[in-house]
Amino acid sequence: MPRPGPSPAAPGDGRGRDGARPGRAAAAPPGAPAGIPPRGPAGGGGSGEEPGGSGPAPLGRFLARAAAVTAVLTAAGAVFGLVRDQTIAHLFGAGHDSDAFLIAWTVPEMASTLLIEDAMALLMVPAFSHALARRAAGRAGLTRKDARTQDPVRLLVAATLPRLAVFLAAVATVLVLAAPLVVAVLAPGLPDPALAVQCTRLTALTVLSFGIAGYFSAALRAHRSFVPPAAIYVAYNVGIIGTLVALHSLWGVRAAAAGVAVGGLLMALVQLPAFIRHVGFGPGRVKGAPRCQRDRDRPTLIAFGLIAPVVFFAVFRQSQVLVERFLAASLPSGAISHLNYAQKVAQMPMVLSLMICTVTFPVVAQAMAGGEREKARRRVEQDLALASLAVLTGTAMVVGYAPQIIQVLFERGAFTHQDTLATASVMRVYALGLLGHCLVGALSRPFFSTDRPTWFPALAMGAGLLVNVVAGAFAVGWWGTYGIAAANAAGITATAVLLLTGLGPRIIAIEVRRVAASIGRLGVAAAAAGGTGWIAGPMIPDPLLSAALGCLLVPAMFGATGTAVGAIEVTALPGQIARSSSQLTQRFRHAR
Repeated sequence: MPRPGPSPAAPGDGRGRDGARPGRAAAAPPGAPAGIPPRGPAGGGGSGEEPGGSGPAPLGRFLARAAAVTAVLTAAGAVFGLVRDQTIAHLFGAGHDSDAFLIAWTVPEMASTLLIEDAMALLMVPAFSHALARRAAGRAGLTRKDARTQDPVRLLVAATLPRLAVFLAAVATVLVLAAPLVVAVLAPGLPDPALAVQCTRLTALTVLSFGIAGYFSAALRAHRSFVPPAAIYVAYNVGIIGTLVALHSLWGVRAAAAGVAVGGLLMALVQLPAFIRHVGFGPGRVKGAPRCQRDRDRPTLIAFGLIAPVVFFAVFRQSQVLVERFLAASLPSGAISHLNYAQKVAQMPMVLSLMICTVTFPVVAQAMAGGEREKARRRVEQDLALASLAVLTGTAMVVGYAPQIIQVLFERGAFTHQDTLATASVMRVYALGLLGHCLVGALSRPFFSTDRPTWFPALAMGAGLLVNVVAGAFAVGWWGTYGIAAANAAGITATAVLLLTGLGPRIIAIEVRRVAASIGRLGVAAAAAGGTGWIAGPMIPDPLLSAALGCLLVPAMFGATGTAVGAIEVTALPGQIARSSSQLTQRFRHAR
C-alpha cells in the first residue's frame, strides 16, 4: 500500500529539512552559512517583525489561515480523487482495461513519491530557504540591477531548474521508448500487455511534469506561499476527470492515461504564476560572476547525503505497490483493480490519523534541535497514542462495513456486485495492516527530525519489503488477492515493529512497553467494534443507511470497549475535545 499521506516534509507546511516552521531559526545543514536564519525580510517571507521593527508580526494567525486553506484544498483534492476513482470504476469496472491502466499508473505513483512528496521537498525547500537567507544578508548596499543579477535565489534557479528539466525529460523519453520492457517487469503475467504499454507511454510524461511541479512547490513553500502547492492535486484530478469524460468513448481506458498526463501538466501550470511572482526565472548571474559564488548556490553532495536515506525509504515504501501488481498480474482479470480500489478506500483512516503527526512534527523537530529530548519523547508518545486511536477506529469501520462502503462508492455502471464483494473481502484483509502503515508514518518523522542522515528507517522499510515479497510469493498461489493483501499487512507491520523498537536507542528513548500496551488496549476496542459492525451491517438492506448507522455504532462500541479495558486515550478523549473546542472559541473571538 503506498504512502498517500504527508511525507516527512509534508506538502503545504513550508518546513525545511529539520521541520522548523517559517519564521523560526532552522538548524542549517552541512555547508550552510552558520548563524544565518533560513529566511529574511528580503526573501519575501519576512523576518517575523512588523515594519519598522515594532515587534513580532502575527505569524500565528497567518500560519493558521494558511493551514486552514491548505486543509480545505487537500480535502478538495481527496474528494476529486474519489470522484476520479468512481468515474474509472463506472466506465471500465474491474477488468482487463482497468488492470492495464493501473499498471501504467505505477509510473506516476512512484514519480509523485520522489518528485513531489518526499525527495524534491526535502532537498529543495532547504536550498531555497538558505538562498533566501543569503539574499537577506547580502542585499544591503546593492543597486536594484545588482540585486537582481546577483540574487542567490535566481542563481539557484539558474543552476538547478534547467538541469533538472533536461534530466527529467531524458528519463521520460527513456520510459516512453522502453514502455514494453517496463510493463514486462511490472506485470510479467499480463495476458495482453499492448494496452498497458500504450497507457504507460502516456503516463511516463508525468516524470517531467511532476518534477517541475515538485520544484515549484518547494520554492513556493520556502517563500511562504502555501495555496498553489496545496491546489496541485485538485488540478491533477480535475485534469483526469475532464479528459476521461471528453475522450473515453473514443480512446477507452487510454483516456484515463491521457488524463494523468494532462493532470500532471496542470499541476505545474497552477503554480506557475505564483512561481514567477515570488521566485522568477530572471538572469541567473552576471557575466564574470565568481565561480565560488555560483558553486555555493548549487545543491551539494552533502545535501544529497542528507536526502539519500529519505529517497530509499520512500522508494522501498512505494515498492509495495510494485510487489502487489507484479504478483496480481498472473491472476484473473480484475484482480489488480480489486486490490487498487480496496487499498484506496482502506487507506483513508490512515491519512486522517497521520494528520495528527503532520501538525506536531515541527514541535518534535524543534525540541530535538534544542536538546529537549524529554519534551520530544512525550510528544512522540502522545502522537503514537492519538494516531493509533484514530486509525484503529477507522479500521473497525472498514472491517465492519466493507461491503456497504464499496457498494455505496463504486457499484454502478461497469462495476458489478461481484466486484463489490471481491473488493470488500480484500479490503478487510488490507485493514489488518492499517495500524502498521500509520505507525510507520508516525515513527519515521522523529528519525528525520535530526540534523544528520539516518539509514535505519530505510533499512527497516527494506526488511518489511522483503517480508512482503517472500510472503506474497508464497501466499498468492494459495489465496490469490487475499494472500497479496495479507503479505502487505505482514510486511508493513514488521517495519513498524522495527521502527518502534529502534527509535529509543537511536533517537528518542520512548517507553516501548507502555506504548505497545496502550496500542494493544486500543486493538481490543477495535476488534470489538469491527466485529459488532460486521454482524450488524447486513441487518439493514439499504447500504447507505447501514453505513450511516455504522458511523454511530462503531465509535460507540469502540468507546465502550476502550473504557472497559482502561484505554486512557479513550477515557481522556471527551476532555481533550472540550479543551480544544474552548481554545478554538477563544481564538475565534480574539480574531474578531
